[in-house]
Amino acid sequence: MRKILLYLLVSVSSFALFTSCEKDEIGGVATEKMAGEWYVVADAVDENGEIVYKDEDLFGIGYFHLDTYNLASNSTTEMWINDNGNFWDFKNKINIDLKDLTFSISDAQNEAYDSKVTIEDGKILLGAATTPSGMPADSIVFTVTFNDDDYPDAYGYYGYRVSGYRYTGFEADN
Repeated sequence: MRKILLYLLVSVSSFALFTSCEKDEIGGVATEKMAGEWYVVADAVDENGEIVYKDEDLFGIGYFHLDTYNLASNSTTEMWINDNGNFWDFKNKINIDLKDLTFSISDAQNEAYDSKVTIEDGKILLGAATTPSGMPADSIVFTVTFNDDDYPDAYGYYGYRVSGYRYTGFEADN
């Protein structure tokens, strides 16, 4: 009887061991193709979208990190954009089109502080950028304006074109 119980215990344990080794499929988030960490630069643009001060770093910050990420609700029509205080200190939910990889908002409340943000012509272009190390990466580009920016009146530009590439993590691309 003891041998039968021992064989039964070994059999059940072996079965449990083999069935527990199955891997569960882990799905991505809804905004997977658009979400990421980006290495971007901001250039001043006029109302036609033309760069006003070519090759000038107006604020002396050069390239900076920007994040786009999923909402907790896993929405297919919205995601977050956040410069983490690296440029203007803006954090907004943006409207997205997953099919076209485009995004925008109009006069939306900034979550970082009390101001309004407009983002126009936002798009992500898969494989369209070349990193400093020469490797291909996804590209991001959009025009952003802020209601508390006094530069348009004083200096003749409309907003900022933010553009760059998906952060690779490689030192050569920083």
